[in-house]
Amino acid sequence: MGAGHAHRLYRHGNSPVHRLPPHTKITAVLAFVLIVVSTPREAMWAFAVYAGLLALVAYAARVPPGFLLRRLLIEVPFVAFAVLLPFVAEGERTEVLGLSLSVEGLWGAWNVLAKGTLGVAASVLLAATTELRELLLGLQRLKLPPLLVQIASFMIRYGDVITDEMRRMRIARESRGFEARGVRHWGVLAKSAGALFIRSYERGERVHLAMVSRGYSGSMPVIDEVTASRAQWSHALALPAAALVVCLLGWVL
Repeated sequence: MGAGHAHRLYRHGNSPVHRLPPHTKITAVLAFVLIVVSTPREAMWAFAVYAGLLALVAYAARVPPGFLLRRLLIEVPFVAFAVLLPFVAEGERTEVLGLSLSVEGLWGAWNVLAKGTLGVAASVLLAATTELRELLLGLQRLKLPPLLVQIASFMIRYGDVITDEMRRMRIARESRGFEARGVRHWGVLAKSAGALFIRSYERGERVHLAMVSRGYSGSMPVIDEVTASRAQWSHALALPAAALVVCLLGWVL
């Protein structure tokens, strides 16, 4: 895990959230998502409180609302699924704006939208305040299986390489006058995808041989060892701790 790779979700900054060790933030986000999922769907006020907690974290991390909202568009497919639930679910029906909707479907749609949006927002905040290299170091610190960490590391390293290869192939097609305008051009695109796969596979073999020739034996050396103090852990776990109180009140009230 050598040089770091910036990504579009990351927002450079020097806020208190940025400075927290990555494994503490990963643990906090995972715990927060689990608590949100465990909250009863009928406790609507609890989800509003969760959103407020995330807003406080975004303010502390100096992440603008527009930056966060644009990244939330990734959940559009889940929103479409939630919108269909009241129409296709069975059970008791109710009239809403002249439409006959399933009560259970409405609750299900709310459940998916509320919990899914909060989970995605928490993940976006984690990505916005933590570089990819730090995320890998954090996962390694949390004792994630080394093979999975290596796969993620190689994926990040060579994602840009594959993207550049796709760009060169697109430029080559366009320089020969090719434009994908309909179904009849899908064959050309399919051949391009096959060629990209073969080139990526061959490149991966060459990279593996180069690593083996340099002494690679199945594990990557740890360059940096990340640690966290009790104060940093307490700061990071403040979010899931507050969420846990809200969740318990949601079950009791």
